[in-house]
Amino acid sequence: MEFKIVSDYNEMSRYTAEIIKDLITKKPDAIIGLATGSTPEGLYRDLIEMYNNGEISFKKVKTVNLDEYVGLEETHPQSYRYFMNDKLFNHIDIDINNTFVPNGMEKDHEKFSKEYEDLIDSLGTMDLQILGIGSNDHIGFNEPGVELELYTHKESLTKGTIEANSRFFDCKSDMPTEAISMGIGSIFKAKRIILLASGKNKAEAIKVLQDTKISTMLPATMLKLHKDVTIIVDKEAGSLL
Repeated sequence: MEFKIVSDYNEMSRYTAEIIKDLITKKPDAIIGLATGSTPEGLYRDLIEMYNNGEISFKKVKTVNLDEYVGLEETHPQSYRYFMNDKLFNHIDIDINNTFVPNGMEKDHEKFSKEYEDLIDSLGTMDLQILGIGSNDHIGFNEPGVELELYTHKESLTKGTIEANSRFFDCKSDMPTEAISMGIGSIFKAKRIILLASGKNKAEAIKVLQDTKISTMLPATMLKLHKDVTIIVDKEAGSLL
């Protein structure tokens, strides 16, 4: 596990965008795992800028997203499919049929989870997986617990996650309490993993990644078992390192 501390959010975003640009330049048909939330917004902004400047093309790229809220239509403004279309896909030359986000409206969650995992395998090995991190050290929607799911599954969200994410909804009661999420094993299928974090509220979560201990109660610590993980943080998120 390698740590990279940069000055601020903008530098974190740009640094990561350059990594993705380099990957796609070398491998135009790269398979990239993507994340949602406020953390990668700057990254997607910079990728759009690179595309507009003619520095990069996504025509052959395939993407796979980590998760989606259960019960939200893809047209819902807070769904992760809507987020990805709005923040990235609608502004670049990617084939929308090559972008995959879990379907939160599927009724048979167990069946769909198996199908999504099969989809991940059918695409081939992911070249890169982008992650954020929750204040409770969740990655994707793999919440702390005595046990962690290995592959794609339905996850009940913790009170802290619901509290943190409810700010994006008009009413707290509108916030979903469940999500479909790739599991730790799904994430580990990627050749390389990059985890991004920004702000003082993520400093404690990042600090535990520097320790040698691994715990299912701190899901991000499982990343220590992967052979190629880079943690890119701004000075505030890395202040306790």
